[in-house]
Amino acid sequence: MSLPRVLGALFAAFLALTACAKPPMPAPPTTPPPTPPVAGFVTDLPGFERFIATAPTPAEFRARYPDVLLVLPGDIATKEFRMNNSRYFAKLDAQGRINGGRFM
Repeated sequence: MSLPRVLGALFAAFLALTACAKPPMPAPPTTPPPTPPVAGFVTDLPGFERFIATAPTPAEFRARYPDVLLVLPGDIATKEFRMNNSRYFAKLDAQGRINGGRFM
């Protein structure tokens, strides 16, 4: 066999093998997809309690509930009476994550 025929046969074999190859699988996501923010004040209290049970950071809280005023320990806040769950006084654990609190 001549060199061009050998190279042609090798090239044809290469093309046949690459045509059968599967594309690589995408890697699974390492973090869950972000949940959409909740507009307005908290009306779904069971859903809010499930969220607080995940021990979110203050940044995660503000991203999830942008319309709720988050008051952290040491923050200065007035004590006006609110009945619409629009201001949450959070309790923090040693890592600075929210582990409880109450609406006031």
